[in-house]
Amino acid sequence: MGKILCATRGGEASHRAQEQAIALARQRGDSLIFLYVIDTHFLDKTAAPIVVDVGNQLQNMGQFILAMAQEKAESEGVPAESVCRTGQVREEIKAVARDEQVDVVVLGHPVGETNAFAMEELKAFAAEIEAETGSKVVVV
Repeated sequence: MGKILCATRGGEASHRAQEQAIALARQRGDSLIFLYVIDTHFLDKTAAPIVVDVGNQLQNMGQFILAMAQEKAESEGVPAESVCRTGQVREEIKAVARDEQVDVVVLGHPVGETNAFAMEELKAFAAEIEAETGSKVVVV
């Protein structure tokens, strides 16, 4: 039995990625890990108490998103766990892929949404994940 990692943040692209990851895990007989990354680097020049408050709110939201994804997978007969990390999204995705020795990483590409990665950047990031972790990347 292998492992599939699905990075999620909420939103339409994440829902598509979750659905694809669940279907792939069911097809392959793999377990599934949903990852939510709390990245507060955009608050670097903000007062510390505000950063802590926003960080706590993001963690609560992440836990909710992860619980919903895990519940959906398990309702479809796919064993799933969730991981919430704090740090930079790119580095945490690679770290979890390595730490958990995942076979496949599923990433969603926002269509018609403001997104963190242009498609070219997302393809380059996928190649970086594959080179650094040995995990195959599926972009949905």
